[in-house]
Amino acid sequence: MTVLLGVDVGGTITSTGAVTVDGEILVERRAPTHGEGPGRALATLLGLIADVRRAAERRGSAVTAIGVGVPGPVDTVAGRVGEHVPHVPELAGRPLAAELGTHSGLPAFVDNDVNALALGEWMFGAGRGARSLVVLAPGTGFGAGIVLDGRLVRGIAGFGGELGHTPIKFDGPPCWCGGHGCLAVYASGRGIAEAARGRVAGDADAPLLRAAGGDPQAITARLVFERAAAGDALAAAVVDEACQALGAMLGTVVNGLNPEVVIVTGGVAASFAAREARILEAARAYAFAPALAATRITIVPGDKRTSMRGAAALALYEQGRGGHAS
Repeated sequence: MTVLLGVDVGGTITSTGAVTVDGEILVERRAPTHGEGPGRALATLLGLIADVRRAAERRGSAVTAIGVGVPGPVDTVAGRVGEHVPHVPELAGRPLAAELGTHSGLPAFVDNDVNALALGEWMFGAGRGARSLVVLAPGTGFGAGIVLDGRLVRGIAGFGGELGHTPIKFDGPPCWCGGHGCLAVYASGRGIAEAARGRVAGDADAPLLRAAGGDPQAITARLVFERAAAGDALAAAVVDEACQALGAMLGTVVNGLNPEVVIVTGGVAASFAAREARILEAARAYAFAPALAATRITIVPGDKRTSMRGAAALALYEQGRGGHAS
């Protein structure tokens, strides 16, 4: 049996799996990305690849290629990670595909992690069989990936699909990307937490702040959603704003790309799932009704196994189109 190694590089955890061409994960390993110390993400990555490869080969499987998803833009032609990789800064600017290829002797492909995730959902997941899909991935930040007519949209410089930095409100608060009013400010985990912290500032009696033990930095997106569900008005206002923003982006995607499927996944997706009706209500306010009716929208909580499948799907996709490997 032939397998691919799918690697998801996260700011906290890096996961590697031996994945069949049908998307079955036969072997998987995970390790703290910086478990060997600051700046040692590449050592972690190489160690996991070697470990999973050995385990797969002991099972009688032949590893044919490596796919890697990283949290930032990538020049996929050169296999080089971009300069803006805040969660794994030591990978910035590295010719990672060439380094992995040299080290392993295997074809290696590298892309943005949500581009890889989109390929995984298209090949193995909720978008299987569709010709076009969009993945929106609210996590710590807000990523997205687009497949149109069977082709991944990357853009000329690797920034295709950066929908998390589409402005939702032109005079909105500054975003960490340098813009203002971006979707990420309102609907990412970081954005939701920061919005809630701003609203409790100066109010020591705010129920949300008390739920966080009096420490604003202990306010997380998960806590905001939990407190909103419990009836906290301040938390509910933040969550409603996040749902409105996500619905507006769904309208933009449906009107602008008219895909068959839109998948909302990632670390905050499970919290959004309970608010699906509110999100779709907002989407209806922005989208062309016939286009929205023709689009299947699904919210799928993300996990590392899905991300590993996505990275493996990247390798399959590139091999299928004769993509360049280093």
